Amino acid sequence: MDTSRRAFLASATAATAGLAGCVGGIAGGSGGGCGGGSEPKVDSLPNPKLGDADAPVLLETYEDFSCPHCATFSQQVAPKIVSNFVEPGDVRWAFNDFPIPVSQKWSWAAASAARGVQDEADDATFFEYVKKLFENQQQYSMDLVQSLADEVGVDGCAIGTDATNETYRPVVEADRQEGIDRGVDSTPFVFVNRQPVASPAYRDVEAAIRSHLG
Repeated sequence: MDTSRRAFLASATAATAGLAGCVGGIAGGSGGGCGGGSEPKVDSLPNPKLGDADAPVLLETYEDFSCPHCATFSQQVAPKIVSNFVEPGDVRWAFNDFPIPVSQKWSWAAASAARGVQDEADDATFFEYVKKLFENQQQYSMDLVQSLADEVGVDGCAIGTDATNETYRPVVEADRQEGIDRGVDSTPFVFVNRQPVASPAYRDVEAAIRSHLG
């Protein structure tokens, strides 16, 4: 989200005033930053998507940034999905937030940071940032959130502010509620063409995808 976008949001707000699944648990880390400052909450942002918009298969994941099973999915399953199905144009991947929350702090703060990256840059940068977050899940801090944003070419201080203030919490909460309405009860949770997959293990995701490819 560039400066004009932030200014618009501020004025608009002022005018209107192994893989299993995570189901609960661990604590978060500590933080520091750039001095931060407050900014209005953002209540609308499209789900980030990766892949051909005309792909015949829609893959939807619901993930918690503090869930260790989501980190495993990100590092062991997601790369195979991307290389075997997303890059060839067979799958469009939509990411959804689902803070259980495993960490009362970081399940929300990291999600808001990632959505800030999406809003500042684009969906591809969001997925790049998400990958880095999951790779560093055990070291979460505000300094880390900011430095990883800098690595993907986004202003780290802005993203640190998003994390500290949970700027995108309304967006994340809306994702979470949608997941609950769809029967999501653990993370990572996967849908293929709107149908729940038996597990987030690659063999099950692959089988579900191939069943829709004919």
